[in-house]
Amino acid sequence: MGYQTSFFNSISQIPRSQWQNLSAAANPFLRYEFLLGLEQHQCVGENTGWQPYFAVLHDGPTLIAAMPGYLKTDSYGEYVFDQGWAQAYHQHGLNYYPKWISAIPFTPVTGPRMLVHPDYPGQQVRTQLCTDISVLLQSRVSSLHLLFPPAGNPAPSADWHSRYSVQFQWYNYEYQQFDDFLAALTSRKRRSFKKSRQQLTRQHIHIERKTCEAITARDIDFFILCYQRTYLKRSGHTGYLSEGFLRELFTVMADSVLLVIAYEQQQPCASALFFFDSNGLYGRYWGATHEIDGLHFECCYFQGIEFAIEQQLPMFNPGTQGEHKILRGFEPVICCSHHYLYEPAFHAAVGDFVQRETPAIEAYYEQARSILPFNDAFTSRLVTTTTLSVIP
Repeated sequence: MGYQTSFFNSISQIPRSQWQNLSAAANPFLRYEFLLGLEQHQCVGENTGWQPYFAVLHDGPTLIAAMPGYLKTDSYGEYVFDQGWAQAYHQHGLNYYPKWISAIPFTPVTGPRMLVHPDYPGQQVRTQLCTDISVLLQSRVSSLHLLFPPAGNPAPSADWHSRYSVQFQWYNYEYQQFDDFLAALTSRKRRSFKKSRQQLTRQHIHIERKTCEAITARDIDFFILCYQRTYLKRSGHTGYLSEGFLRELFTVMADSVLLVIAYEQQQPCASALFFFDSNGLYGRYWGATHEIDGLHFECCYFQGIEFAIEQQLPMFNPGTQGEHKILRGFEPVICCSHHYLYEPAFHAAVGDFVQRETPAIEAYYEQARSILPFNDAFTSRLVTTTTLSVIP
């Protein structure tokens, strides 16, 4: 019968059981519950800039591959900044939007972007689906974008352009406890971190890490309050994620959620939300009722590190951007996105742009490596020392 590619404007049109049969579907951000919740609680959809448009490949009735996809009418919530490209289109009387992207909304975490049935040849299926997407969407969108695929994953084809950026991740070098991590640092950094934690203790700050049934309704209420207050203060709105979506996460994904709550004089004062699976921990959202020196770093970084060590998770991605992470033991890593623009002149211009941008990314990566806070005896073990040729 042959393979057939089509598009669905809601993940609900894909049977949950078939989605779960695909490899990588256990990733927290590719779980059916996560993507469906975004739709059901209006985080994506009409008037959000994110219109679901999932690409799927069938072999008869069997779903053999899928990509989370969205028709975008703006560039918000992507964390790969192409507004300059959109402006150039506008200046030449062309429409940059809609564009099609394969990404996880509001989630700049490197991870699988194509899910393939384990009984089918992966490379053949990937090639077929990507080729079909390029042909079928040519008259509907200006461009195609694949954001934050796994490290080392090539572009869908040679004529796509790859754009690079730097994030920061913590790696678990078989630490057995938090003190083992501290022992890998320079003495100056070790003293600084201990002093910061002691200062919070003297201020009667108590911090708890909660998962599954330990997370109470009161905890959820407090986290949502912190999340909305933080966005309102920074951006003038209450956040991309709706209250209904956040509440549902703690039920349908309870096995993948870590909630950190800080208490001051036994009253909650800050919280941070993380997701996790067997591949790592992912820090996502933070908020506080008022500012307390050192509390953000404690809740968002040190508590995450301690949890990753306890659970023997191999890595911890604390979120995008932020050079301050380097001096807290988070190593620079190269991540990428792939882009194809249908307008030949603009596709060539973007290719030239990313080629000229890449040396600056490489230089920034090397500079970040040079200021990592690990002691000389430990430096030879770092992941970044083995990945110097990460950009082709």
